[in-house]
Amino acid sequence: MSRAGAPRVGELDVLRGFALFGILVVNALLVAGPATVFGGGPGAPAPDRVAGWLVTALVTAKFYVLFSFLFGYSFVLQARAARRTGAAFAPRHLRRTAGLFTLGALHAVLLYPGDVLTTYAVLALVLYGLRGLTVRAALRLAATLLLLLSALLLGYGLLTVALTEPVTATGYAPRAAARAAAYRGDAASVLGTHLRDLPAALGTGLLYAPAMLAAFLGGLAAAKSRLAERRGQDRAWLRRTALRWLPPGLGGGVIAACCVSGPLDGRWFFVGQAATVLTAPALTTSYACGLLLLLTRRSRDRVPAAAGVLAAAGRTALSHYLTQSLVLACVFSGYGLGLYDRAGTVAVLAGCVLLYAAQLALGARLPAWTRYGPAERALRAVTLGRRPAGLPRTVTKPAWTAEPPAARAGPRRSADPGGDDVRPAR
Repeated sequence: MSRAGAPRVGELDVLRGFALFGILVVNALLVAGPATVFGGGPGAPAPDRVAGWLVTALVTAKFYVLFSFLFGYSFVLQARAARRTGAAFAPRHLRRTAGLFTLGALHAVLLYPGDVLTTYAVLALVLYGLRGLTVRAALRLAATLLLLLSALLLGYGLLTVALTEPVTATGYAPRAAARAAAYRGDAASVLGTHLRDLPAALGTGLLYAPAMLAAFLGGLAAAKSRLAERRGQDRAWLRRTALRWLPPGLGGGVIAACCVSGPLDGRWFFVGQAATVLTAPALTTSYACGLLLLLTRRSRDRVPAAAGVLAAAGRTALSHYLTQSLVLACVFSGYGLGLYDRAGTVAVLAGCVLLYAAQLALGARLPAWTRYGPAERALRAVTLGRRPAGLPRTVTKPAWTAEPPAARAGPRRSADPGGDDVRPAR
């Protein structure tokens, strides 16, 4: 229980913990080298090409949709929590947004230019302005944003296919070599490369901002209708929803992979992106419902251990996200091993599994030591304008497993008066 007397919505924490792996996979492949995310190109070993194709079809852009959805859901929970404690929500939200933007800027410069925390912070202000939308209006606006962005990407992609020639590996080689040398250099070289990459990264964030805002609005609508509280353990509904959205999601993923990772050439990239924007929410929905279906209790006295482990990681997802970037920077850049453009896709994926397993193990132990991860504590202090309270060392079980069955029988609300349920993603 929180100080406000409202237990956490454990399903949201589980989904955050699950999404951490998808975020890690995509970011690791992007940080590892220019072609690693696509399987290394035509000359790469077959296992790497197959792995890159599967990542594009099944993982890329699916998990940032999930994190963005959870961001919107948590926004509503934070507003409710502020009302319960009698605090004004607007100052808290503005302070939190400023803190998130600052973290994002530092992260982009020091660790990973592709960070989206700054984009999240800006869109959080837009979401605040749209907070009064009804459920139906929020969903309509979200669908409109997705349709418009996918149409824009499709039109641009088809023009690219019709009017340009493919870029060959030979033509790209000098630029790739210069970039690899910069990332393998000393700290000053790495920082300089990050700064040079920032304009392009900001442009990409701006281009895909409508898709992020659409996911925010989906979360807003779901929270207003208390979807997780009503349906989070409804096994029949979860099964129907997962099966309903799986075919269009998989179909869009296959189209995107064919355009981005082959057999079609690079000119088809934006056509694949159009398919991703339009269908990624379907596959994300199927993933989320399928996971909850696997982890929801079949009896009232037994909860799968995996649910508690994922929930523990999800409650400190911001710290885990930043830790992932720190580890990746030390492995692939001149900060550490300098393996940029030297590791294959399969090897990078294997490393992701090891890092994620270590994070899950640490996350499962963290509740015994503290209520918040370091990044969550800092952001919460900014949000509340004071130092957050710690967790008694005697409380060792995560909320998902510690709640008695009776506590989960009725509607559940966020246990986060200050709003520490917002988690960033890529």
